[in-house]
Parts: sequence; structure tokens; C-alpha cells
Amino acid sequence: MGHAFSALFADRMARQTHGQFLLRIEDIDQERCQSGYETALIEDLQWLGLDWQRPVRRQSDHFADYAKALESLRDMELLYPCFCSRKEIRAEIRAAGYAPHLAPTGPEGPLYPGTCRLLSKRVQTDRMGAGDPYAIRLKTDDALKRTGPLTWTDQNQGEQQVSMAALGDVVLARKGSPTSYHLSVTVDDHLQNITLVTRGEDLFTATHLHRLLQALLAYKTPSYYHHRLLFDDQGRRFAKRDNAVTLRHLRTSGFTSAEVREMVNDGL
Repeated sequence: MGHAFSALFADRMARQTHGQFLLRIEDIDQERCQSGYETALIEDLQWLGLDWQRPVRRQSDHFADYAKALESLRDMELLYPCFCSRKEIRAEIRAAGYAPHLAPTGPEGPLYPGTCRLLSKRVQTDRMGAGDPYAIRLKTDDALKRTGPLTWTDQNQGEQQVSMAALGDVVLARKGSPTSYHLSVTVDDHLQNITLVTRGEDLFTATHLHRLLQALLAYKTPSYYHHRLLFDDQGRRFAKRDNAVTLRHLRTSGFTSAEVREMVNDGL
């Protein structure tokens, strides 16, 4: 149901602004993504009566685009490899004297304390050469110094001043993967000439990072519309794990697409 809400919302916004509704397959996690999931998603959206511009952009077909953007950031000396595991990050935060409930956190969990930023180039090279697992992090403070103050606009909440305080040195790629959600959607929005990004308000904070990446990579900035999330009668956010509200379950339970659209439209 949450997917239906988001898709119908984006489709409505496209119609109101005389734009085009796009479907993007975000499948950069090759271990978890399966072709059957994509097929099922498309079948569900078509059952709802939605249509979109073709060809559909499938992220797994465009890793070279994300690698190119990452290399641009590397040339600016804004990236560094991080060899810390989640367990080590938690230990570092505790060592800094924070009580667990007072540790700096953001929407993606505990803020990384920057441990690996101080590693020498030689140590970085040696550890990467030895095959140690690592993530590629953005030097957020340096990036903001390079761009200067930035703003972006949400059609609900108005102009926003970019702040990375809730995100810290975010991960943009990992060993064996040239991208992350944040990097890939920023690149895709640019290459697809997106003018309005519609998504849930749970991603509001992430848009600060996307605006920063746009400035660094000389991309245009679209407008944003962060819509409210959909919750059940108990106040729980609809999620894929809740089988009772999956579109496939509703379809096989005798609901018509018109009935589901009406249920969703009541919340739009």
C-alpha cells in the first residue's frame, strides 16, 4: 500500500505539472535484488492503471555513471576509505565518553566519529591492497567549505538551508560497489533531467546530502515534494513485511484496482 501511495502521488504531481511520470528500478544491491521482484513491482503498478515513460532506468545497468561521479569527488580530495565495522564504530563512540542514549545519531544511525579520516595515505593504500573491507566516505566538512552555503526547496516546507549535522561523513560507495543510494539517485536525477522529486518525508534529511552532491558535481537542483507517510490504524508505518497490505495480497483477496486506488486516494 505504501508503494501504491507513493506511485499514485508522483503520477498525480506529474499530471498537475504537465510533466512525465518516471519509474526507476533502484537495484544496486545485487545480493538482495532479484528479477522476480522487479517483475512483480511492474505488474502491481500496471494493475493500478499506471503508465510511465520508457525505457525504464535500471540502476544496475549504469554503474559506470556512478563510478564516474565518484571519481570526480575523489579528484577533489573529498573522499576517504573507512575500514571500521559497525561494531568498531559503536565502540569508538563509547570510548569518546557518550552514553548509548546520548550518542550523536541521525536517520541512518550513529554518526561516524571520523576515525579513519586521520589515516595516512600509506596506511590506506596498504589496507586496501591487503583486501580489507572498506567503505568510501565523504569528507562532509571539506565539501561544505568547497561549496559554501546551499539551499534547496521543498514545496511543503519552503526553502531549506543545507545542514549535514544529522548525517556526518556519509558512505557513498563500498569495496566492490561504486555507489550508494545517495550517490546513485543524485546522478540519476541529473541524467534523467528530473525537475520535481516526490518521495516520503522519511527521506527529508537525505535531501540535504543530495543537494550538496549536486553542487559538488555541478548538477542542477530539482524541486522537492516530501509527502507524508502512510500508517495503519495502530499508527504503524506500512512496510513490505506487512503482508496484509501488500498490493499482491490485496489483488488475490478480491480487491479491484479501483478500490485500492480509492483507498490510497483518501490519504493523498
